[in-house]
Amino acid sequence: MFMSIAKTVTMPRERIVSGEAQGEEEKHFNYALRPQKFEQYIGQETLIRKLGIAVKAAQGRNEPIEHTLLHGPPGLGKTTLAHVIANEMNAQVHVTNGPALTKPADLVGILTKLQLGDVLFIDEVHRLPAVVEEYLYSAMEDFKVDVTIDAGMHARTITMPLPPFTLIGATTRIGLLTGPMRSRFGIQSHIEFYTPEALN
Repeated sequence: MFMSIAKTVTMPRERIVSGEAQGEEEKHFNYALRPQKFEQYIGQETLIRKLGIAVKAAQGRNEPIEHTLLHGPPGLGKTTLAHVIANEMNAQVHVTNGPALTKPADLVGILTKLQLGDVLFIDEVHRLPAVVEEYLYSAMEDFKVDVTIDAGMHARTITMPLPPFTLIGATTRIGLLTGPMRSRFGIQSHIEFYTPEALN
């Protein structure tokens, strides 16, 4: 007598809970929940007060806010805060990250698209390649960038002026930033862990 053995087939399950947005509508909804202005930002009172003074001073001078470095553990809102600063300055924000800028041409392409007063946000700024970082020095200090055209005996360098802009860098590992890079940020702010009161 033959007995049939029923096999249990395990079907793969679609993950219901995920940290990633499931579509453009959800992305838009998530962004809408983020604070847009300083008064909407919960927690980090000392930091927000300091940044608010810097923004008002820059607006009084009719200049972009100083280059700003935001550092602290991951997940505390550095990207959100960069957008808030840009909103307070009524500035357009351009977002990139250190690993994406592999060669100077990548950076130059972004810098030459900036308009007066724009904010360039670089996440994981400590992961910028050294050759790209050196290009940032003159852009941050003198608002210009040197571009090499052609190669060999026909190579020549053209200095391209840039409109005054604000670089906001974010890093979870400030110790990996070089001294020259760190010194070019006029504002350096550490984002602390949130208090239980702020999380309620």
